[in-house]
Amino acid sequence: MKKIISTLLIAELLVLAVCFFSSAAFASTQVAFLSSLLVIIGSSLAYKKMVVSNIESDSFEDKRDLLDDIEDPHELYDGEEINYQPVEELNLKEIVKEEKAKIKTFSFKSIKHGARGSVSLFRILPYIFLILGFIALKNNELLELRFYLPALLLGIVVGSIVSKEAIKN
Repeated sequence: MKKIISTLLIAELLVLAVCFFSSAAFASTQVAFLSSLLVIIGSSLAYKKMVVSNIESDSFEDKRDLLDDIEDPHELYDGEEINYQPVEELNLKEIVKEEKAKIKTFSFKSIKHGARGSVSLFRILPYIFLILGFIALKNNELLELRFYLPALLLGIVVGSIVSKEAIKN
């Protein structure tokens, strides 16, 4: 928690240092910094919430190792026994049904699962702040891009550090 507070304090002091240039530069820097900081933190928290809910509901899939995916991308050597019965004794309709069941298709449940992570308020509200802040700066003729763009980068870096520390806890 101390690292989060000290990181935010140092970043805010950097933003306040821009106040000596002009009030427009300070406004641009402050809005850009807060926008990108909130977007990164909000996205991290939404992702963490989605992962925790999937773990609690046991709805996650057990993934194969990356090395297994590289060596055997089509799961040819997955350890299942091969059926060596004569062709006359095989029930091809059952085999086709089993293979079709293994194929993953888009369903309402999978669409709902994907939308739940992207439509979280943790993600939407920071983007609304980013858009409205930019429009407000532009309409009031306070937007100075030479201060706005580096402040976006500063917010991204600080947001990454803060969200990494917050997720640990």
